[in-house]
Amino acid sequence: MTKNICCFAILMAICSFTSMAQQHAVEKALDAYNRVQSVDAANRFFALLDQEEFTEGKIHFSPSVPADSVRQQVWYWATEWYYDQQDYNKSKDYGLKAIKLYHGPSESKADCLNLLGCVYVRLGDFKNAATYAKQCLVIDMDSGDHDRISSSMNTLAGIYMAGHQADEAEKLIVQAIQHADLANNPARKAVLLGTASEVYHSLTQEEKALDYAEQAYQLEQQLGRALPAAYRLDQKASALMGLKRYQEAEQALRQAIPVMREHGDMHSLAIASNHLGTCLIWQKRNDEAYPYYREACDLFVKMGDPVNEVYSRRGLCLSLWESNPDSARSELNRFNYLKDSLYTSESAEALARMNAEFGNDQLTLENERVRSARTRDRLIAVALLLLLAAAAWWVIRLQRRRQQQQVSKLMGEIERLKAESAAAQQALSSNQSKVVIEAEPTLTDSDEIPETIVGVTENEFLKRVIDFVNTHLESGDFGLEEMATHFSISVSTLRRRLQDATGVSPKSYIQAIQMQRACSLLDSDLQIADVAMQCGFAEPGSFTRTFKRVLGLTPTQYRTRA
Repeated sequence: MTKNICCFAILMAICSFTSMAQQHAVEKALDAYNRVQSVDAANRFFALLDQEEFTEGKIHFSPSVPADSVRQQVWYWATEWYYDQQDYNKSKDYGLKAIKLYHGPSESKADCLNLLGCVYVRLGDFKNAATYAKQCLVIDMDSGDHDRISSSMNTLAGIYMAGHQADEAEKLIVQAIQHADLANNPARKAVLLGTASEVYHSLTQEEKALDYAEQAYQLEQQLGRALPAAYRLDQKASALMGLKRYQEAEQALRQAIPVMREHGDMHSLAIASNHLGTCLIWQKRNDEAYPYYREACDLFVKMGDPVNEVYSRRGLCLSLWESNPDSARSELNRFNYLKDSLYTSESAEALARMNAEFGNDQLTLENERVRSARTRDRLIAVALLLLLAAAAWWVIRLQRRRQQQQVSKLMGEIERLKAESAAAQQALSSNQSKVVIEAEPTLTDSDEIPETIVGVTENEFLKRVIDFVNTHLESGDFGLEEMATHFSISVSTLRRRLQDATGVSPKSYIQAIQMQRACSLLDSDLQIADVAMQCGFAEPGSFTRTFKRVLGLTPTQYRTRA
């Protein structure tokens, strides 16, 4: 038995050395081309890719081929090569060089745009990922090729998923599956079913997620595709964990991980290892979870993937919390640093803007598709502008209505929390009872490991925020910086915790507190100017504009309502 293990280890070492030598040869040939940029150097590069069976057929250039065409192809395939090697920074650099050499819409340009979208997803840059994927989809939709449309829609759906916009991802993936059916491409459909499983898992519709993952897995099995089948097992495991069927999830992951390791897909292996670690944590097998999180974390660091590294660091902290507190705190510090550095409101807003722009682009594409050159006259142009204006007005009105509903809901919750707080203070002052609130730790993704504020539940935290804002409204010192100083925590930690607890931005929540207080004061005999001052507004005009924008009517109209 020992002899067999030794032989296997030696064989694996030889294979690894051979793979590294082949990779070095390709990189050396690419460097040689970049220095001289000759046709001969390009052909030597493609000859090595052909030996690896990496390209779709043999690529060979004659001396008469334009230099830009050669550069375009070399740099595109360099992008593909480094993406396959999971060196995403080099893949991005070559992709950006290649895309500049495409002129006009074409399938090859769409391929390069799609690849760049995937690269930026791996790098955690969802704004740029959406930009390139959207451009790709525009070209593919114009071509009418259902297979290509389904592929680019799948990429964009994955980007919205990564950007925590699962509702938008669902719309895209449903359309993508329809296009895949029209294209009659079972391999593509299996991929799309897998993405659909991830979308519905994100929407916590776990039964639906499990059904899609099972369909995708069965399809991959029929196609005889071992590695993609392993991906589907990982997706099944996510849905099973959502259903708290942890033993079944563990079994699926233990079946998938060796296949990923055998095929050298380190990125998928790291993600599956994260999932298995989480599955074991849920089963209170923390010591068993640690090595899976450790391997995943090391791989994500090597690949430059901070988004997934965050989850590994969190898992390491949880798995070490009882057995090795010092190491757990070290992982917690790294986790907090990564999470703060990744959180930028600009990225979220940019992706939201991208979504709105993409919606308009889809509308334009549909209109362009039904128009011909003979009917492009002024009448249709005017009609289109009117339609877009009406659509824009409708969207703005719908968004405002949703915002007003959201604020009304927040105000009701704030009023409830204030009532609970007042009741608790009254009970305490009369020495009738003593309430001790203890936080019960959970292991969901929205969970915060105790940081600066220890032992404070979400409700208690929000009560303190509401009390602080109401206390400081008249002085004007109710911003995040003043609040963070009061709570002895950093502004970034306060922002993150407040957004996690409420589901809205800190600015929106503070504004809801102001509006709740305003509504309460407007039911009294106070002048509107006095109400404005007590709600943190320096001038009545600003108060009136904000009140009408947020609640849909002026303070006077609210006061005189039936």
